[in-house]
Amino acid sequence: MLELVLCDDEKIYRNDLKKILGTDLELSGIDYRVTEFSCGEELLAGSSNNGSQIIFLDIEMKDLDGIETAKKLRARNSHAVIIFVTSYPDFVFQGYEVRALNYIMKSYKPEKIIEVLHKAMEELEVSTEKYYVVEQRSGTIRIPLSRIRYFSSDKRLIHVVTDTETYEFYGKLSDLETKLSNAFVRIHNRYLIHLKYLNEIQGSQAIVDGEALPVSKSCKSALSIAFAKFMLH
Repeated sequence: MLELVLCDDEKIYRNDLKKILGTDLELSGIDYRVTEFSCGEELLAGSSNNGSQIIFLDIEMKDLDGIETAKKLRARNSHAVIIFVTSYPDFVFQGYEVRALNYIMKSYKPEKIIEVLHKAMEELEVSTEKYYVVEQRSGTIRIPLSRIRYFSSDKRLIHVVTDTETYEFYGKLSDLETKLSNAFVRIHNRYLIHLKYLNEIQGSQAIVDGEALPVSKSCKSALSIAFAKFMLH
């Protein structure tokens, strides 16, 4: 499990950061946990029990600022990846002495946060790619989740539709829902789609990578909410 720490004395920025990070990690199917602190003192008191791997650390905090907090973390031999959060680029150069990986400017730009997150995971050798494993008579097939457009069922036969081809195996869509991340949403008793490829919702149809798929009345409300949340991030 990827352990993330957000340390910022302004809760609104912690919330914004948590939403952006959570959306990307869920779409990647990565298990993670976020621990929040409102000051450097709290972080130092709690970090020994946290096992943190990536720390998003605000520089401008009262009393113990982010730079001093990072120095104390390094003095403890902490190997966590530190990413500074700041409103003032002048502070950034101070990050070199504490081996900070990068910095993020407020107000947040989602694409920058995701870029820095992925760099941090590369540093930790955490793979951002997850797979769905299909067992067939001919052998085991590992399909990258990022390539799957949707799953469809025909009685007990499940079709996995990707960008290049379709795979088949026997199973139930309901079982798939419990295994996959929130990036996959049920739109019909026969279809489970990847939100990443949902272009739009047109009445009783979902346009997935240009293909029109049916949306049942029982699923439409949940689909609309999930799609709206996805579009916001």
